[in-house]
Amino acid sequence: MIVTVASGKGGTGKTSILAAFAALATGKALCDADVDAADLHLLMNPLVKHRSDFLGGGIAVIDKNKCTECGLCRDLCRFDAISEDFNVDRFACEGCGVCVDLCPEQAVDFPTRTCGEWFISETRFGPMVHARLGIAEENSGKLVALVRQEAKKLVATNGFELIITDGPPGIGCPVIASIGGATMVIIVTEPTVSGLHDMGRVAQLAAHFKIPAMVCVNKFDLNQDQTCAIERKCEENNVRVLPRIPFDPVFTRSMVQGKTIFEYDETAQCCAAVRKIWNIILKQPEMT
Repeated sequence: MIVTVASGKGGTGKTSILAAFAALATGKALCDADVDAADLHLLMNPLVKHRSDFLGGGIAVIDKNKCTECGLCRDLCRFDAISEDFNVDRFACEGCGVCVDLCPEQAVDFPTRTCGEWFISETRFGPMVHARLGIAEENSGKLVALVRQEAKKLVATNGFELIITDGPPGIGCPVIASIGGATMVIIVTEPTVSGLHDMGRVAQLAAHFKIPAMVCVNKFDLNQDQTCAIERKCEENNVRVLPRIPFDPVFTRSMVQGKTIFEYDETAQCCAAVRKIWNIILKQPEMT
């Protein structure tokens, strides 16, 4: 079973809530699929057991010994990445490979390069697979797929039954890679106009891939009108609504200390709400 926690936008409290789930769940592995801006490790304090490079798409390299400077590559490049003296701008090159395929002299190479790293670690809540994409690097969707694949291997090796995945915000390629094949998607949103809008987009994405989704409104009491609007939209689109989570400074205080909310103050109001949500998730038909 794979539970992916997603959000249409950043800053909704997704990772803090997932870390709280990790404190409650048993027999699970953790997976941080938010490779562009990974931060679950800040709460999990992982001890890295295995480290590997992630080799992604290349950047074109022109062999001046073979190049006849015919100019075809410059005409074909839609990103203006090749200069008049036939040098490739590594920041402008999108790695499409058209120059490699169509160069008549085969003077353009396309070597793969290291775009980031991925790790298998131990945490106080069990094993965790996570990654770090290099600054301004592409192919985050491929790295997400790799991290999820390694998490599945980890579960099979240890005899676990559950993977809890921290998905990236938005609806782009990394999000698609993080929710594909999931048992359930938990969408964490906030009571704002953008929270309502972006939650709707993630819910549509989950529906497109026929993945059951449930919505949780974090910090609901900051704007109860928007909270009601979010829940109405969920009802209109047949999306299940989870109990609300109140605004609670315990989230921030626990984060500063690198702890989950249950480790910081198990009696806090937000802890009761998150525990109730997790129990509801476990009782869903998809989870049995």
